[in-house]
Amino acid sequence: MGGFNDVTDYIKELYNTSEFIPLHVPRFRGNEKKYLENCIDTTFVSSVGAYVDLFETKMAEVTNTKKAVAVVNGTAGIQVALRLAGVVSGDEVITQALTFVATANAIAYNNAHPVFVDVDRDTMGLSPKAVSLFLEAHGELRDDGCYNTLTGRKISACLPMHTFGFPVHLDELISVCKRWRITLIEDAAESLGSTYKGQPTGSFGKLGVFSFNGNKIATSGGGGVIVSSNIALAEKGKYLTTTAKRPHSYEYYHDELGYNYRMPNINAALACAQLEQLDRFLLEKRELAKLYDTFFKSRDIRFRTELPETQANYWLMCVELADKAERDAFLKQTNEQGVMTRPIWQLMFRLPMFAHCQRDNQKNAIFLEERIVNIPSSVR
Repeated sequence: MGGFNDVTDYIKELYNTSEFIPLHVPRFRGNEKKYLENCIDTTFVSSVGAYVDLFETKMAEVTNTKKAVAVVNGTAGIQVALRLAGVVSGDEVITQALTFVATANAIAYNNAHPVFVDVDRDTMGLSPKAVSLFLEAHGELRDDGCYNTLTGRKISACLPMHTFGFPVHLDELISVCKRWRITLIEDAAESLGSTYKGQPTGSFGKLGVFSFNGNKIATSGGGGVIVSSNIALAEKGKYLTTTAKRPHSYEYYHDELGYNYRMPNINAALACAQLEQLDRFLLEKRELAKLYDTFFKSRDIRFRTELPETQANYWLMCVELADKAERDAFLKQTNEQGVMTRPIWQLMFRLPMFAHCQRDNQKNAIFLEERIVNIPSSVR
C-alpha cells in the first residue's frame, strides 16, 4: 500500500492553493448581496416576505412539482413530510442505515421506528431488492396497509436517501412500495439537480425533501424545502410549519399541533440568488468530477460516478478504497497534509439511540462504510 502524496498534490493543484482545502464550501458569485440588502431594506427579514414566495415558486419549477414549502432545515422537512404521509406514533418507516443521522432522527421525532434495510453498492442508497426481500420475510398486507409480522407495527412509509446526490433505483423501489402499499417519501437533501431518467429527484415520491444547509450545492445558510405534486398535501405542510395558525387579520387561533419551522425571508433571499446559479454549479461540478475520474483511474482507485439513465449532481464526490486499512491510511495522510477528506457516516444502528432498531444483514452498507471517503468537492 503506497502513500497518497500525489493525491494531495493533485487536489491542491486543482484548487490552485497551498492552504487548507475544506470538503465543501459555498460560492457566492451572483445576486446574493443585492438580494440580502433588498431584504433588509424591506424590513421583512423573518418568516414572511417576497423572497420566501419566490423561492417556493422556483423550487417547484426546479423539481418539476406543483408546490414547494420552505422550511427551516431539511430535517424539519422530513419530519413534517412523514406526518403528512400518515406516519403516526408507533408506526415503522423503512430506510437505510447508511445515511446522515437526520434521516433516522426525523423518523424518531414522529415517535415512529426506523427499520434499517440494506443499500445497493452501485447507488449507495436504499436497495429495492433488499426492501422486497425484507417485506417478503416480514411483511403482511391487511385491509389498512402493510404490517411487520415480527413487531406487529404498521409499516407506513419508505424513506430512501439519494446518497451524495446519486439517485437510488427509483423504478424498482416504487414498484415494491406499490405492491406492499407503502408510501414513498424521498430524502433528497443531497440531490438538488440530480435526475433519474430525466426527472428530478424529489418528484417521484408522495413528497420529497431538500436541504439548503451551508454545505449543500446551493445554500440559504440554513434551510430546507418540502415538495409535492399533491397541492392539498403541500398546503397542509405550509399550514403545519406555520404553527397551524388559521388565517385572520388579527386573531391568533391554532387548531392543531403545528411547528414553527418557517424559513426566514432573509435566508430565502440568499437561496433565490443561489438557485439562479444552479445550472452553472452543476456544470462546474461535472467538470471537476471528470478530472477526478481520470486522475483516480491512473491510481487504480475507484472514483464514484453516475449510473446510466441518471444524472448526479456530484454534491460530495467520493472514492472507494480497497479496504478499511487503505481507507484509514488515505484519511490520515490527506488530512495531515491539509486536504480535508471524510469517511462515509457510521451506520445508524451503531449509534446508541438506534442500536435497538430492526435491520437486515447490512452486507453492502458495511462494505461501503469500510471503503468510501469523501474528497474536496467545492465548485472551484
